[in-house]
Amino acid sequence: MKGKVYLVGAGPGDYKLLTLKGLECIKKADVIVYDRLANKNYLKEAKENCEFIYVGKASSNHTLPQEDINRVIADKAKEGKIVTRLKGGDPYVFGRGGEEGELLKEEGIEFEVVPGITSAIGGLCYAGIPITHRDYASSFHVITGHLRDDDKENPEINWNALANMNGTLVFLMGVANLQKISSNLIKEGKSKDTPVALISWATRSNQRVITSTLENVYETAVRENVKPPTLIAVGDVVELRDKLNFFESKPLFGKNVIVTRSRTQSSSLVSKISDLGGNPIEVPTIKIEKIENNIALENEIKNIKDYTYLILTSKNAVDIFFDKLDEMDLDSRVLANLKVCAIGSATAKEIKNRGIKADIIPEKFVAEYLFEELKDILKDSDKVLIPRAKNARDFLVNKINEICAVKEVHIYETVLDDSKKDEVLDILNSGEVDYITFASSSTVTNFVDIIGKENIDKLNELKVISIGPITTQTAKSLNINVYNEAEVSTIDGIINSIMNDK
Repeated sequence: MKGKVYLVGAGPGDYKLLTLKGLECIKKADVIVYDRLANKNYLKEAKENCEFIYVGKASSNHTLPQEDINRVIADKAKEGKIVTRLKGGDPYVFGRGGEEGELLKEEGIEFEVVPGITSAIGGLCYAGIPITHRDYASSFHVITGHLRDDDKENPEINWNALANMNGTLVFLMGVANLQKISSNLIKEGKSKDTPVALISWATRSNQRVITSTLENVYETAVRENVKPPTLIAVGDVVELRDKLNFFESKPLFGKNVIVTRSRTQSSSLVSKISDLGGNPIEVPTIKIEKIENNIALENEIKNIKDYTYLILTSKNAVDIFFDKLDEMDLDSRVLANLKVCAIGSATAKEIKNRGIKADIIPEKFVAEYLFEELKDILKDSDKVLIPRAKNARDFLVNKINEICAVKEVHIYETVLDDSKKDEVLDILNSGEVDYITFASSSTVTNFVDIIGKENIDKLNELKVISIGPITTQTAKSLNINVYNEAEVSTIDGIINSIMNDK
C-alpha cells in the first residue's frame, strides 16, 4: 500500500508563519524530509517516532542532489508512509517542488501541495519593505539568483526587460552573483541610484538588513561580509524601510535567550520571547513523569470530604489531580466543601480552567508566602491535602503540620533531562547568548548537573534571570551570579526583567 506525500511550504523562517494546514501535515507525518531554511523548531511538533531526514542545501554545498531527494521522498511513500516534505518558503517558488511533484505523479504516488509564505514577500515585509505600493511600485518580479555560467550565450533572464520595468525586483539565492546582477541591470538602463536592500536570514531574530544603491551594492556587500541566505530587493520601495520597519523595532530583537524548563512548561515563555523579536533557545532540564496507577491519590480523592483545604502548587499538579477526578468519574463538585489554594497565577489560571476559582493565592508565588496567608486561619481541626511533586521542598508540609493534619501525596516527579549535554555546551561556548532564564530551583540544579560544576563559570558570562527568591537562593548557593530577579514570580515577570534591562 502506497503512502502519501505533502509538499509543504514552511514559510520564510519565523516560527509562526507556518500555515495551519502545514502544521497539520507535520503532526501526522511518519517521515519529515526537511531542508536548511525550514525552521527546525517545527520538528518538535512531530509525533513520537517520526523519522527525520535532513536534505539541506547551502550555497554550493548540497547534502543530497535534487534527484536523490526526489527518490527519498518517493521511496518512503512506497513504504506506505505519510511523508511531509518541508521546504523553506513556498514549494513552487524556486523550491523545486514541481520536480518532486512530477516524479510522484509518474510513479503513481498521491500528493498534495501546501503553499507557504515565500521569503520574496514575507522577507521584505519583515525588513520594512512592502513589495508593492501605489506610489512606488505597481508590480513585482521574483527572479532566481542562480545564474548559469553560459548566461551570455543562452540568457535565461531578459535583463533589458527587468531593467526597464518600474516594479520591485526580488532576487532569491543571488548573493554570489550580486556583481553580475547589478552590472547587468545598470548596463540595460536601470538607474545606478536605484535603492537596493540585502536581507539576510529574513524574518528570524538574527535578521540583518543592509541598504545601498545599485551602483555600490556589491562593494557594500563585500565590506559588510554579506553571506547567504540573503534576499536582494531592488526598487524605490526600499526607501520605505525607515517608516515601516516594525520587526527590528521589537524590544527583544536580536536577543538570544536560553529557556530552561521542561518541554511542556516552556511554551509560554518561548512564545512570548519570540513575539517580542527574540530568539528563544530551549534547553529542557527536566522531564515531568506522572506517577502511574497512583492508588494513594485515588484513596485520598475517595476520602476528599475529610479535608478542609486543597493546596495545588503547580500547573502539573492541577492537570494530574483533575485528570484523576475525571478518570474516577468525578468532577469539581466533590471539592465544594474545601478551600482551594494556589501557588502562582499560572496555577490559579489552570484551576479556573477546570471550573474553580482559587480561594487563596499568595502575594508572592512561593510556599513561604502561602504559609503566611494560612497560619492565622488554619485550626487544629483542619485537614490539608497537598498533591505535588515527589522531590518538592518540605517547607510547606512541615510548617502546616505544626498547626493541623496534612497529607502529602506524590503525583509526579521531575527527572533530569541530560540528553543534550554536548549541544548545551556548544550553545554556552558560542558567545552568542545574551540571557539564561531559570523558572525554578530544580531547573538551576538540573542545568548544573547537565553541564557539570566545572562549567558553572560559563553561566557567569551570561545575564542570569531568576523567577524569584527561592530560585535565586539556589543559584547563589551554586556560585551562580544572578543578574536580575523577577519582581513578580511569573513568566511575565521574567519577560519584564529582560525588557527592563537597558
